[in-house]
Amino acid sequence: MKSVAPIPGRPVRGSSTGRPIMAALDLFGRRGLLRILWELRGEAPLTFRALASAAELPPGTLNVRLKELKAAGLLVTEAGYGLTPMGRDLLAALEPLVLWSEAWAKAVPPADA
Repeated sequence: MKSVAPIPGRPVRGSSTGRPIMAALDLFGRRGLLRILWELRGEAPLTFRALASAAELPPGTLNVRLKELKAAGLLVTEAGYGLTPMGRDLLAALEPLVLWSEAWAKAVPPADA
């Protein structure tokens, strides 16, 4: 499972120019990546095994995603896996989307209705 991390300025899915927002959306759209970010939201770094269990990802997929996050400058690997300051900034930037999604969940009919 070989993959190249989307980086601004380099062609990515949906953009031949690699505009920063398109590179970010390409990165976020990769299987399990947002879940990994979510699991790394705490202050303490996680081991590979703990992260694989929490994110519910097979080791091969997790390994590829961790390499992509590191190449994107969002992951640090000191005493386990954690987020860089840029990774923490990303979580803060996603907070309005979290709030919006909670309001949206209250506004739409339940899935079984």
